[in-house]
Amino acid sequence: MNILAKERKVLELESKIDELGNKEITDKLRLEIENYKQEAMINLTAWDRVLLARHQQRPTAKEFIEYLCNDFIELRGDRLFRDDKSIIGGIGTINGNVVTIIAQQKGKSLDENLERNFAMPHPEGYRKALRLMKQAEKFRRPILTLIDTPGAYPGLEAEERGQGEAIARNLLEMSNLTVPTIAVIIGEGGSGGALALAVTNKVIMLENAIYSILSPEGYATILWKDSTLASKAAEVMKLTSYDLEEYGIIDRIIKEPLGGAHFNKLKTFQNTKLAILEELYKLRRLTGEELRDTRMDRFREFGFFQRFNYDNL
Repeated sequence: MNILAKERKVLELESKIDELGNKEITDKLRLEIENYKQEAMINLTAWDRVLLARHQQRPTAKEFIEYLCNDFIELRGDRLFRDDKSIIGGIGTINGNVVTIIAQQKGKSLDENLERNFAMPHPEGYRKALRLMKQAEKFRRPILTLIDTPGAYPGLEAEERGQGEAIARNLLEMSNLTVPTIAVIIGEGGSGGALALAVTNKVIMLENAIYSILSPEGYATILWKDSTLASKAAEVMKLTSYDLEEYGIIDRIIKEPLGGAHFNKLKTFQNTKLAILEELYKLRRLTGEELRDTRMDRFREFGFFQRFNYDNL
């Protein structure tokens, strides 16, 4: 039984509480539900975490921004083609710290997802992000990125407008920034579409987020010619926060409420804000050159081929 089936069972039990009038029975049922959650919603598989990262009720980047700062000013457009709504960018204040925030935004409904292109940016989205990063560099503002995308948009028009070049340009320019940079992976972190906003001094990750070279379905299709083996692929890919922390790909894990971030959004936002402020405090003590050099060293030291275990393939 995967995590979504367990969640449905919990919701069914909780719905029955309202139908019962006896306080003694309802109290007993609440205790049973809590015990079930403690037993069923820990020790999650990699596939469980994939499902939670994609959960329709998972908090979006916009919800995080609204909690982090109440004075956010959105800045639109790449000054070349158009505004890409899959990426939100602007300036806000987090506990007195003025920061540039760049975030990938999913929708809550089909219409919103169509408007946001399912959080799959076009080249102009990455060029908008780069424009705001350069502005932040000019005015010495720290940069915070919130990552939640299945990947960059793979359509023909995106390729015609230079999708590969836009992503590569972001990787190059981000590596040379001399202001503090923090990336927070809040949901899906898919392929170059995520990495284009994650060449940062610190990469932190929500507990049930994922970060990978491609989707488990795509991995299974390439490796075993069968997309239905996605759950097996998720285990092999080492895409969970705990795997990535062990390999040194991310720096920190932000704990989520039992059952996932959507069960208690406020607690998730509070934990995320605390982690961002703590990391920002550390980074502000470094000079611009130290920030640039330590960022470059961080990525140069990745030892994927030495560390990765292929025994299970």
